[in-house]
Amino acid sequence: MTLTPISATCPQCGSGDVYYSCNPACCYNHVCNQCYTTFELETTRIGEISEAFDVPSDPDPTAPTAPCARCHEPRVFAIAGQTRQFVCATCKALLTLEYTEITPA
Repeated sequence: MTLTPISATCPQCGSGDVYYSCNPACCYNHVCNQCYTTFELETTRIGEISEAFDVPSDPDPTAPTAPCARCHEPRVFAIAGQTRQFVCATCKALLTLEYTEITPA
């Protein structure tokens, strides 16, 4: 299984020019660089992965991120080839990703 960094698009305008604007000790606020909508990403646990995988290096600190619903670590990655499945590199939880706290500018 191959893991890739999370990518996010703005829920307001659809732009992929989104960046993480805080730090995990505070919140998971993201900002769209096109329309300035803010939003947070969160996960829901739907299972667990037993398959082996290589853990990617930590992404750019401004790249989209989300906390694991199980262990709360911000080490969530997309599963390559899967459109809506994610995995926590720390605890191997299988996750889905949701947008919350959407605030248009």
